[in-house]
Amino acid sequence: MRTIRASELGVFTFCKLAWQLRLQGVENENQAEMAAGTAFHARHARQVWAGRALRLAGWVLFLLAVAVLVAWMTEQLLP
Repeated sequence: MRTIRASELGVFTFCKLAWQLRLQGVENENQAEMAAGTAFHARHARQVWAGRALRLAGWVLFLLAVAVLVAWMTEQLLP
């Protein structure tokens, strides 16, 4: 039994003829557009990961600042 991927379901939902041609091994004519789409998605994925890393760094810096503030206030209040 072969594995059915989400991309295959998407092709089937969008166009049953395209799905059937893909199963028969017929090559798409718009290879340049498909390559451009793949490159776009790769760039977008890198940007999403960079955004997540920056958000995590922001939280780490915020928590560090809170810890430093608490330490400073504790030192000021205790004789």
